[in-house]
Amino acid sequence: MDPMPNRLAHETSPYLLQHADNPVDWWPWSAEAFEEARKTNKPVLLSVGYSSCHWCHVMAQESFEDQATADLLNEHFVSVKVDREERPDVDAVYMEAVQAATGQGGWPMTVFLTPDAEPFYFGTYFPPSPRQGMPSFRQVLEGVRAAWTDRRDEVAEVAGKIVRDLAGREISYGDSQAPGEEQLAAALLGLTREYDAQRGGFGGAPKFPPSMVVEFLLRHHARTGAEGALQMAQDTCERMARGGIHDQLGGGFARYSVDRDWIVPHFEKMLYDNALLCRVYAHLWRATGSDLARRVALDTADFMVRELRTAEGGFASALDADSDDGTGRHVEGAYYVWTPEQLREVLGEQDAELAAQYFGVTEEGTFEHGQSVLQLPQQDTVFDAEKVESIRRRLLDARAQRPAPGRDDKVVAAWNGLAIAALAETGAYFDRPDLVDAALGAADLLVRLHLDEQARLSRTSKDGQVGANAGVLEDYADVAEGFLALASVTGEGVWLDFAGFLLDHVLTRFTGPEGALFDTAADAERLIPPPQNPTDNAVPSGWTAAAPAPLSYAAQTGSENHREGAEKAL
Repeated sequence: MDPMPNRLAHETSPYLLQHADNPVDWWPWSAEAFEEARKTNKPVLLSVGYSSCHWCHVMAQESFEDQATADLLNEHFVSVKVDREERPDVDAVYMEAVQAATGQGGWPMTVFLTPDAEPFYFGTYFPPSPRQGMPSFRQVLEGVRAAWTDRRDEVAEVAGKIVRDLAGREISYGDSQAPGEEQLAAALLGLTREYDAQRGGFGGAPKFPPSMVVEFLLRHHARTGAEGALQMAQDTCERMARGGIHDQLGGGFARYSVDRDWIVPHFEKMLYDNALLCRVYAHLWRATGSDLARRVALDTADFMVRELRTAEGGFASALDADSDDGTGRHVEGAYYVWTPEQLREVLGEQDAELAAQYFGVTEEGTFEHGQSVLQLPQQDTVFDAEKVESIRRRLLDARAQRPAPGRDDKVVAAWNGLAIAALAETGAYFDRPDLVDAALGAADLLVRLHLDEQARLSRTSKDGQVGANAGVLEDYADVAEGFLALASVTGEGVWLDFAGFLLDHVLTRFTGPEGALFDTAADAERLIPPPQNPTDNAVPSGWTAAAPAPLSYAAQTGSENHREGAEKAL
């Protein structure tokens, strides 16, 4: 007999809906969940993840779908499930605590809270049985239950200390002036020291696309003529474009490379990565005229429109890393990898040999079980362009017959703002009005569905139904940036007006003393402490995004108020 759906069945988040049939009696993040914890005198299990997270699915299958584990949770805990993409504010607060306590973070994030939402024990993924010095999830649950029952004073003391520590963490705001040439030159020097001259990018494995860093390098070169900055940007973009992190058949980029050489990706594809990288390559073309940059910008834009655009005109959040390998098993990368035998089945012997050489497919493989991720290794051979394009199309058609990765159809306002800006600019640069139209469609959806009468943003929607969560700083800033790009490309002043409405909220509801910016609005739900982070991660931080958007708006309108706000933020 199938279990009855839990409370998550009423949510719009695909990630939460994936857990709606768990035997765990899940609650969404809500005042009611914490009231239940107070009433029943139980600790709260907070589990945070997202739909395309591989290890989130693993822990769900191992623990949250297990009846014995669910019975333990249901009897002794109030279990709260959060989609970090819907509630980045909740994720940020507790991830800071996890990182401070353990020195590392990640998803799924597992945090135990008091009924007052104060954290007292942390972790990420826990296995179903002890492994490599890591306790099993059930051992953790039993330990927390015992501490809550027998050592409540100790738990309260730990929770209070953590809350005080979090509240006492202050950001050093630096000077009262915007950064000048001295700071920017120091930043370039720091990047030069971190740069991987052999492989492009920065640091070691795993290697993430450094979208915001490349944008800085391109701007620095444009401003100063520094050839080293341009060279780092060019080489990094070429290495990524030729690597397995770039989908050589369908366009677009995977989340990151597990190795230093950009060969083997973690196969999930995120809207925000592709929006940012589309714009990076378009800006690289603008600076250099590179044919490679032009091709990658366009195939990334086409990937977003083809595979992520929703029926309502917005853009879905992500494609999963895992898919059915043809045997009923969900396997990471199954949709994307090839063996020489699979090439022969599709292309015949002669063309398969050419394809294997061109895309770096070997008998040993570059991934698992003799499979290879397609890449464009550097080689001296000159290939016939028409023949290569014919092979690429045939392989893409054959791949389309495989079981496709799942798609998270949630429309996130901020990431759609990034996509709008990228598609608008790319369409304008390369005379592709269809891309501008796609940007306009997404912008129209945000205005119709995500904006209320006071120009307040909702963070998400799905299938034309708006979510319950209020927009955070990055939503207001990134959507404003997208609208400003549309205003520039189309000449339609209405997009400038909408951007102004959003940026007014940034100045009045998200800005603190001396221009400091908070991730949540002053009138939003209070968290401990209110999240505030100027650090870029996979996407520009809300703070980072909320500086250039009002500056651009001020340049186009002459608004001194917005210019002053931008300078204070910087």
